[in-house]
This record gives sequence, C-alpha cells and structure tokens, in this order.
Amino acid sequence: MKYAVVFPGQGAQEVGMGKKLFERYATAKEVFERAESALGFDLKEIIFNGPDEELKKTEYAQPAILTMSMAVFRCLEEEGVHFEPQYVAGHSLGEYTALVASGTLSLEDGVRLVHLRGRLMQEAVPIGKGSMAAIIGLERETVLSICESASATGVCQAANFNAPGQIVISGGREAVDMAVAMCKDAGAKRALPLKVSAPFHCSLMRPVADRLLESFKECSWKDPEWPLVANVSGKTESDVESIQQALFEQTFKPVLWSDSIEFIISKGVHHFVEAGPGSVLSGLIKRISPEASCISVNSHEMVNETIDFLMGGQ
Repeated sequence: MKYAVVFPGQGAQEVGMGKKLFERYATAKEVFERAESALGFDLKEIIFNGPDEELKKTEYAQPAILTMSMAVFRCLEEEGVHFEPQYVAGHSLGEYTALVASGTLSLEDGVRLVHLRGRLMQEAVPIGKGSMAAIIGLERETVLSICESASATGVCQAANFNAPGQIVISGGREAVDMAVAMCKDAGAKRALPLKVSAPFHCSLMRPVADRLLESFKECSWKDPEWPLVANVSGKTESDVESIQQALFEQTFKPVLWSDSIEFIISKGVHHFVEAGPGSVLSGLIKRISPEASCISVNSHEMVNETIDFLMGGQ
C-alpha cells in the first residue's frame, strides 16, 4: 500500500494524551523520557496531569504534541510495522515532527527547537494585539482580496489554507476584525475569531523566523529518509538546505495544507496515517479528497487497527 504519514499541529493537545502509551510501550516511554531530558523540565507532568491552561501554553503545547506524535510513531514500529511511506508532512508544528520521524532531526533537537519556537512566537506580539480567525465558505481569491483591503489598517494575511472553503487569517487584531466583517458581508458561512495566543503564520512572526534560523545552526541535520511535503510550497523538499529554508519561511508564511494533500494525491497516494493527538488532519484530508482513506492513531487502542490498515485489512 502506498501511504503518507501526517502529523498534527498546535491545538491537538489534550491533558492525559499518551499516558497509556507511556505505560504500555517501552519505545513510547523512551520517547517521553528523552524529550524530557532534552528540555530539562517535567514535560510528562504537564502532558499527563495538566492543568489544561498550562498545556495550552505555546511553549509547552508544541514540544508536547511533537513528543506524543513521535511516541505513536515509535509504537507502530515496535509492533512490527516497518514504515516505508511515500511522503511525510505535518501541519505547521507537525512539520518538525515529520522531520524527526524521517531522521532529518533528532528527537532532542526537535523538541528543543519547537519549545524555542513556541516561546518566541508568544513573545513576538503582545497578548491582545494579534488575532486569527477562521473563514468558512469563501473562495481563496476572495479571502486574499479581503485581506489585502484590511491590510490598510494593519497586518492581515492568510495563514492556513486548510481545505477547500476553510481558510484561517492572521495579523493585527484591528485588521483581522475588519476582515472578519468583510468576509461576512461577502457571504462567508462562518467568520469567527479563534482563541489563540498569537497571530501565527503572518509577517508579525518574521523576527521569530530569524531567531529560529540562527538556532538551526546548533542542530545536526540529515537528508530525510522520506520526502517531506513542505507547508510553504505544497511540494517535496528532500535536502537539508531546502528544508531549513522551508521551515524558516513557514513561520511567517501560510500553511498550504490543502495544496500539500492535493500534491500527495496527485502522485497516486490515497492512504494517510495521522500519527498524534486528535483527528483534525484526517477530517481536513477527507474534505480535500472524499476518496482518500485515513486513519488517526491517537491512542494505544488504535495501534493495532493501524497495523491492519497498513496491511490492507481496512
């Protein structure tokens, strides 16, 4: 079976995620302990016991989701699944997880990078000054035109092209609020602000990208074992230099998730394994391509079902 493995982004976190994996699988336990050692604080306590408000903090949510996702990935390997995906991809933060899974980054470098990424993102824009909003039911060109008009009052850009008719915008609060009103007037089914801590994937994040680029020099990089379909291009990036540039740019440019999935499907791959908490990406993939076959591995119960899926049992 030809398949791709995809990894979720921020917002998928949930208190208690991965605890049973940690208790049941030696490889999952190793992932959590290695990540915690690399970070130098009690990540397991935050993930397993919360409180929820602590886990939601960007600087903790990002390494927590990467760690949980990699624990799932390693559990599948422990159960005898030898991964040979045609592609790997991840939504925003999940792109870093995809690179750890494909051997481009070590787990230690991965969690340290996303912990730094989360902290820098939170510090980049004072709380209350930035905003993001979900726009449902408008064409891409319409949303882009509205963002351009709203930019007269501040930064307003498309941040995520998640699926046909599902776009997230990001920028300064006043400009985003204006764009939301304009989208409603243009006939959007829904246009509502999101409860986020910072305006991700817009030009306000450029200082974060510059800092991250410097931190890349402290990591050890290898060419990926499997092609990465990058957020910023919706196409494959297969060497370290292009991957680093893609990671740099995705910090302040939109996530082309719909484009990425369409690219994978255009190459004859119609099966997707979502490794990590939640099942948001599987839902988006089904909206992008109703014929796609998806399975979300977010618990120890799903590990064996996923093995059946990969062996053609579903």
